[in-house]
Amino acid sequence: MTGPEWLERFAARLGLPAPDEATRTQLLDLAGAAAHASERQAAPIACWLAARAGIDPARALAIARELAP
Repeated sequence: MTGPEWLERFAARLGLPAPDEATRTQLLDLAGAAAHASERQAAPIACWLAARAGIDPARALAIARELAP
């Protein structure tokens, strides 16, 4: 099963639409920015925080890039 296929199934179980390719790319970029600016464990938690804050991945990525050294 591919990543997008798994995400489709996971999203369906959550009752949500799966993210499109552009959103997946932004989330991966956000995770990368968090991991490279600190520790790897920051990557998934940064994505979770962005979702909890209700902001889109592009905005979250911009904020993460502002924090990069």
